[in-house]
Amino acid sequence: MQNTLKKEFVVSGVSLHTGSIVTMKVGPGPANSGIKFFRTDVVHKDPFIQANYNSVSDTKFSTKISNCDGIAVQTIEHLMAALAGTGVHNALIEINGPELPIMDGSSKDFVKKILLAGKHTLNEPLSGFRVTKEVEVCEGRAWAKLTPGESLSIDFCIDYSDTVIGCQNLSLLMKNGTFVRELCDSRTFCRESEIAMLKSRGLAKGGNLENAIVLEPTKIKNIGGLRRVDECVRHKMLDAMGDLSLAGGPILAAFSSNRGGHTLTNKLLREAFSDEDNMQPIIIRKDHVTQLPGFGLREADLCNLG
Repeated sequence: MQNTLKKEFVVSGVSLHTGSIVTMKVGPGPANSGIKFFRTDVVHKDPFIQANYNSVSDTKFSTKISNCDGIAVQTIEHLMAALAGTGVHNALIEINGPELPIMDGSSKDFVKKILLAGKHTLNEPLSGFRVTKEVEVCEGRAWAKLTPGESLSIDFCIDYSDTVIGCQNLSLLMKNGTFVRELCDSRTFCRESEIAMLKSRGLAKGGNLENAIVLEPTKIKNIGGLRRVDECVRHKMLDAMGDLSLAGGPILAAFSSNRGGHTLTNKLLREAFSDEDNMQPIIIRKDHVTQLPGFGLREADLCNLG
């Protein structure tokens, strides 16, 4: 069955790229509504934006979605990952600006708020997608692919050999609360050498060492270092979880990527849905719910987030 939130919650904070202070209210959504954003600061144009892979309008340094009136909201991937990873399928997100708050650079704060709010089961079956054959997209040495599987798994490899973290690879089966326990606290990151470039493009205005890991050739610039030795590849997996959720329902497949990111994941979804033989729409059976990311969460998981 589909889930939504039992009650709404509010978060406020600085946006990573615009540097604006924004307030966001995440509340229950009706069955079959999916995840929908509502720009409360917009007048005379359509303020609603559906979170869907077809709505993605930019993937440079974050995921942005737009509606037909050109109204957009960006850096949605961490919240989308938190909703997907906790098994929330319908929600209305009201926000008074064009970019979500970055919080600490991970999904942890969003997950805590979701678990505190609780989930409500709706009286409607949950639809999803089963990948029936391999789909792959490539850009130079980078690639991403989906292959058939009984539940969602994510395998990711990154190569930052010019920094202290080097190459990292991790594979996880995303069921029974794995996202919450293994990925949600992993923060976004960048090379120190990239910061000037980002700022020259009018980006990263709200970035600092409180909401992003900064990589140097021989050390981590952040006081306290990494939360996990492989935190960076875990964050890439977190991003992938959020971007894959734009399919509009749980995907039963093995996702893998080498040097990928927002652009390749969205390109992969568009390729997968371009042929109905690739993605089979299904109703998630009651006996298959245990294979979904949000199943099996416990009160202890909230305590472990700190």
